Amino acid sequence: MPAFEFKSLDHRGKVKKGTLEADSARQVRQQLRDKGWVPLEVHEAGDKAGAGMARFSASGKLKGAELALITRQLATLLKSGLPVEQALSAVAKQSANDRVERIMLAVRAKVREGHSMARSLASFPRAFSEMYRATVDAGEQSGHLEQVLSQLADYLETRHDTGRSVAQAMVYPAFIMVFASIVILLLMTMVVPKLVAVFENRNQALPLVTRVVIFLSDFVRDWGWLLGLILVAAIVFFLRAMRDPGFRFRVHQRLAATPMVGTMLRAADSARLASTLGILGRAGVPLVDALFIAAQVVGNLAVRDAVKTAAVRVREGGNLSRALEVSGYFPPMLVQMIASGEASGELDHMLTRAADYQERELSSTVSTLVGLLGPIMLLIMAGVVILIVLSVMLPIMQMNNFLAH
Repeated sequence: MPAFEFKSLDHRGKVKKGTLEADSARQVRQQLRDKGWVPLEVHEAGDKAGAGMARFSASGKLKGAELALITRQLATLLKSGLPVEQALSAVAKQSANDRVERIMLAVRAKVREGHSMARSLASFPRAFSEMYRATVDAGEQSGHLEQVLSQLADYLETRHDTGRSVAQAMVYPAFIMVFASIVILLLMTMVVPKLVAVFENRNQALPLVTRVVIFLSDFVRDWGWLLGLILVAAIVFFLRAMRDPGFRFRVHQRLAATPMVGTMLRAADSARLASTLGILGRAGVPLVDALFIAAQVVGNLAVRDAVKTAAVRVREGGNLSRALEVSGYFPPMLVQMIASGEASGELDHMLTRAADYQERELSSTVSTLVGLLGPIMLLIMAGVVILIVLSVMLPIMQMNNFLAH
């Protein structure tokens, strides 16, 4: 039974969207009228002629957790012996998200038309990446789709858990950073001017620290709006400039070469690359094709270009480890493990181990830096407060000494 996407008005006049299964669009309209709703649009899910809603579904994007859950559910259902079409239908019905349900039913409609699952997923490029589709295609061709989907679910779940852990760990340092900035701004614009006003009418040479704090306070109070305006303009200009591929490539190249940030970015991209290559290799995708596909999951454009260059060298007969080593972007441990895998004939296995190692190293580094960031921000705030206190206390002490003599 085909699935139909609908758009209608309920009895309160609110627009309702959803998906229903029926033999025809006319039957769907009748079901809506039976509920007291007024049908506005009804078309078969996945039908390109279906105007606005079809375009919405085709451009829909799945979150990392949603994609991991869908993949795990499909792998489980297929392992139980359920056909692909019924598995897609079951996942759609199980989902509590209307967007996910529409996408899965549209994919199911494509499968019912005779398309392969990978080709059906290609109708939703924002929801299912090229790597995801290539892995599914390799699983279908090898006849082990359920096993490939299970491996893919493991990869997606690990990636999602890592990203969530980093995001949660950044909450405290981000809060401290914002709080410290607000406190310092209030001190410089409201507290310092009132405290320093005491010394304005006295013919007294103020200490250097006091003069510096007064200057900074006056500057922030008088020209703070201009600094904010310049900062916003710089951000807007930078974001516009990043639309240019050449400028974006140069920025990514600089980031990759930055000592601390570049090391973390390269480690993250190396982990994603190794994990993706391992999955594609186990699914039966040729190494050269896998390299070009895996390059798409690499975030840094300079590192991505190095992966594509390595793919060309491998296609010409070179070793993968040597091709990656020449670029200088990839950790020596990753290169050595790949070389060991090539020598032993267990490249896929070594790629998976290398990905696990890189992810552990990255997680450890991020945890250490995040743990240090909070105390560093507290020290900075404490230093500013101490500077302001000294700027007030030093003139008072100087005045007392003068009166004592």
